Amino acid sequence: MSAEKTITSWPNMEGMDELSELALNLHWCWNHASDGIWESLDSELWQTTQNPWVILLTVSKEKIQSLLATPEFRQRLQDCLRHNRRSFAEDAWFQKKYPGAALSLVAYFSMEFMLTEALPIYSGGLGNVAGDQMKAASNLGVPVVGIGLLYGQGYFRQDFDSDGNQQALYPVNDPGQLPIRPLREANGEWLRIEIQLAGSKIWLRCWEASVGRTKLYLLDANDFANTPAQRGITSELYGGDAEMRLKQEIVLGIGGWRLLRALALEPQVCHLNEGHAAFAVLERARCYMEDHKTSFDLAMTVTRAGNLFTTHTAVTAGFDRFDPGLMRKYLHHYAEDELAIPMETLLGMGRQSAGDPSADFNMAYLAVHGSGQINGVSKLHGQVSRHIFLPLFPRWPEDEVPIGSVTNGIHVPTWDSEEADALWTTACGKKRWLGDDLVAEDIRRLSDEQLWQMRNIERERLIDRVRKRYARQLAAGRDTAQDLTAILDERVLTVGFARRFATYKRPNLLLHDPERLIRLLRDPQRPMQLILAGKAHPQDQPGQALVRQWNDFIKRKEVQNRVVFLSDYDMQMAQELVQGMDLWINTPRRPWEACGTSGMKVLVNGGLNFSELDGWWAEAYSPQVGWAIGDGQEHGEDLAWDAAEADAMYTLLEREVVPEFYERSGNGMPSKWLGRVRESMARLTLEFSAGRTIRDYTEDHYLPAASAYGQRAAKDGALGAELLAWQHTIAREWNTVRFGAMHVETCDGLHFFRVEVLPGNLPVGDLKVDLYANPLGKGDALIETMTPCDKRTDANITYSVQVSATRAANDYTPRIVPQHPGVSVPLEAGQILWQR
Repeated sequence: MSAEKTITSWPNMEGMDELSELALNLHWCWNHASDGIWESLDSELWQTTQNPWVILLTVSKEKIQSLLATPEFRQRLQDCLRHNRRSFAEDAWFQKKYPGAALSLVAYFSMEFMLTEALPIYSGGLGNVAGDQMKAASNLGVPVVGIGLLYGQGYFRQDFDSDGNQQALYPVNDPGQLPIRPLREANGEWLRIEIQLAGSKIWLRCWEASVGRTKLYLLDANDFANTPAQRGITSELYGGDAEMRLKQEIVLGIGGWRLLRALALEPQVCHLNEGHAAFAVLERARCYMEDHKTSFDLAMTVTRAGNLFTTHTAVTAGFDRFDPGLMRKYLHHYAEDELAIPMETLLGMGRQSAGDPSADFNMAYLAVHGSGQINGVSKLHGQVSRHIFLPLFPRWPEDEVPIGSVTNGIHVPTWDSEEADALWTTACGKKRWLGDDLVAEDIRRLSDEQLWQMRNIERERLIDRVRKRYARQLAAGRDTAQDLTAILDERVLTVGFARRFATYKRPNLLLHDPERLIRLLRDPQRPMQLILAGKAHPQDQPGQALVRQWNDFIKRKEVQNRVVFLSDYDMQMAQELVQGMDLWINTPRRPWEACGTSGMKVLVNGGLNFSELDGWWAEAYSPQVGWAIGDGQEHGEDLAWDAAEADAMYTLLEREVVPEFYERSGNGMPSKWLGRVRESMARLTLEFSAGRTIRDYTEDHYLPAASAYGQRAAKDGALGAELLAWQHTIAREWNTVRFGAMHVETCDGLHFFRVEVLPGNLPVGDLKVDLYANPLGKGDALIETMTPCDKRTDANITYSVQVSATRAANDYTPRIVPQHPGVSVPLEAGQILWQR
């Protein structure tokens, strides 16, 4: 299988293959060694598009030939190619730390990927995480391939009308101008995947994007062999109704796994980045059935061990749900004919109670039932997720719901400024993001002068870029009267707020008291300036009202030079903003921000965070590295609490943040402010990097999942068959297990517990007896394993344990749970019996 894309009109031009190779590997979007090549070909087009492939398609043959004839240009091209080829081939962190590891491939499924503005197939945070993790996997040599969709229009683009209302625009993505290539068979035929939807055959075209040493494979339905309605399935990201979303998710999950099969790729690990791709677990099981001639149950038992589900949702309303009738329309044939299971069995995998025929099908529930590991995306979100998914584990304590956490991080080389990159290179060397040996003390040795010089240059560049963007924005609205040189000031504390505009993110919290905000902005001695950006979903009317509220405020004459709201927030704008901001503000309602990554992006550039104690900031915050609002508790949509937090924010800005920025020490610099900057950079940048995230996934999830899958699949699935039989036995005989009498004695500061267990029809070795006490405050639950001490008969066994008497004896309750060394309990065996 090959992926080819060349400029066929100039087949014999020497050097074109090399330029194409460079342009069609997205490594250039985070390694800027080749920037000068594209700049010299067409400076204006490079600044506008940041798309080398568009440049090669656009500039004249004569211009390319003349530059290729220049020794300096040719040498730069050869140097870039040589560096890329060498770095992609050499051993990286993974190969060095885990030589000969059983992990050979991870398939990473995501509805969106934010890699570069030149490939606009993302909406926001979910795509940001996926793109940054793909890049980090490339840097670290972790064998990951991405699976996604190629959207004809992608996510909407934003404009404002004269009244400040958001306008949604849908420009077309021309695949020929995107830095991707069609995947082709050995005979040159375009690789196309066939799936069935509602009884109709649909062809999916296959594409490849090179991301450093990794690959991203994309599917789209815009094949001329499809009907017009079918061709529109992949037209728009997060557009259309529930039926369109279901079709997209079938294409992603089922079509995506079939694409891997067509490429002869055999991942041991399937990583679901959210539940959108959960149908992949079904298709993976179907492929195992086909290869090994097994039942669906056995195939799922074997393959589940290699599936990892990462949930990003902080509220149950965020899960994709589908009506049972809609599911039957599109998946009845798949269930009955391809999985060889009743449709009701498939529906049960997406329900809290498998036997509830009226319940909608929940994609997150399918992901849970089909995965061997589950994680949230911050420590707090792990707690939230355990609560959300508790109904799937009846009678189990919430803190034992089998969901962990891996806190997201950002791909630092994507988001750092030129000045930050140079300063970090001076302090830590060029390979600082390629392993785990970065030393915080190297950053702590940077002087105030070095940090302040970097910050001033970054801020000046940001203000220049914002003025140019704002000029284009005003000109498009036919407003050319404003003096742009008076907008913003390079010497003023610059504050940023940029993200999706949704009510739970509270983007209007700073507007709670407009007059107080104006005083902060217009202070004659210590002013503040504010740069805003963000989109509201086209169907989110309350979110669009928040956009309009800010645009109304900006029209006030008192703030026209101090506040800017930039339209069409995208990746390129985000890079410019995070590189220049002094302070990044985030105001979500706790705990609705699963993680949030925008504030992480300012860390490497010396920006500081001022945020609600939610998501990543709940675990990152300390007074030495920034500021926080909130009390670490949840208050729902309490308007009085919103008002209290707004007041706290204004007070901190007035009394601490703004004064600290302008307070100068003897060297003429804000030493206290720079002390926070230094500590924030040293303490947080590596910890909240995608490199750390990918290392965590590799060591805590990918390697164990690959091993578990390999064990279950070995010897034609022998262990998988054993585990499936064990699960059936446990389910069938669990109701025969009973507790007998319990006795407690207290002596010498200890409680002595004895309890009779009647194992019924189950072997004693399949049962684990615990003594459990609920957690006190924020502590952990107490769980002590009880051991057999008196076996009267096989039908009546006494278990005992002794515990400290610091808690009352009636705080403790014995329980029985299944146990098997190869099974994840309660994920794969959720039975539990409490002594009454």
